[in-house]
Amino acid sequence: MRKDGLITLTSSGLFCEKGDFYVDPWKPVKRAVLTHAHADHTYRGNEHYLVPAEGERLSRIRLGDEADISTQKYGETAVMNGVKVSFHPAGHVLGSSQVRVEYGGEIWVISGDYKLMPDATCAPFEPVKCQHFVTEATFGLPIYRWQPTEFIFDEINSWWRRNREKGKASVIFAYSLGKSQRVMNGIDRAIGPIFTHGAVERLTQAYREHGVDMPTTTYVGSVESKKDFVGSLVVAPPSAQQSVGWLRRFGSHSTGFASGWMMVRGARRQRAVDRGFVLSDHADWPELLQAIASAEAETIYVTHGFGEEVVRWLNENGQNAVPLKTQFVGDVAEEGIAANEEGVS
Repeated sequence: MRKDGLITLTSSGLFCEKGDFYVDPWKPVKRAVLTHAHADHTYRGNEHYLVPAEGERLSRIRLGDEADISTQKYGETAVMNGVKVSFHPAGHVLGSSQVRVEYGGEIWVISGDYKLMPDATCAPFEPVKCQHFVTEATFGLPIYRWQPTEFIFDEINSWWRRNREKGKASVIFAYSLGKSQRVMNGIDRAIGPIFTHGAVERLTQAYREHGVDMPTTTYVGSVESKKDFVGSLVVAPPSAQQSVGWLRRFGSHSTGFASGWMMVRGARRQRAVDRGFVLSDHADWPELLQAIASAEAETIYVTHGFGEEVVRWLNENGQNAVPLKTQFVGDVAEEGIAANEEGVS
């Protein structure tokens, strides 16, 4: 990044000096503009936050009641010291946004995390033209190509039905914010009762309050008899898998994991689960290239994931791309946040 550019990289994060604000800072600052409520983009301790209105409840859960939070709807423009700032849908999770920053004819878009595949639980990705585009690269290799979500939900439904016929509970691990709600929105809720881990339940309620269609769920901790879990679906964050005692409460059960990483041979074995379902809230390889092309940017900054590989491919194909070393890590951050905020529940 140029030191005289509208956005620069500092030890605290991506900084707009003219506007005196940071986008998704990882150290406490005066003013923070947040793309979404995932752990690696939403840190506590900032003096003031500007967040997408669509994700306000999620941000409040993550930041606490004492946080000073202002909101702004998609497409609306705020002016900070003459710098125009607006949010645009990123299609990642509820309230996820790209941040468009404009000053003196120079336009930047910090995309945060995003996907282009349709998702009923959040607003769809909106291409935003700019001169400088900051993109993630979580799944930035040609091997990552997602199948339609309807196919994945059919796989989950079939697994759940078979387990129910065998008198087992089906325990599916999915990140507590976004992935869990997407699973529950898409599966066949008529198969049986659905139970949730505490970290999942609290965030799911925020989705309900925003009007997203969610099935009836019961908090795992409120159930006393193992018999109630027979034939059910239990939705929990990956951190819960580490607690043998927590899993014992379900009696006979089968485990599954919903993640884009399940496309990699051996990932299911490493996770020690019975089934892997390839479902991601991040763009796959074709979507990354499509999003980058739609921005029509002069310079593409690529961060985390397979950043170096994406930079190399873009430069070899006639675009101007540079690596950007940030502290964003993608969906793996959700494992830690669930464990730290909720413990095993």
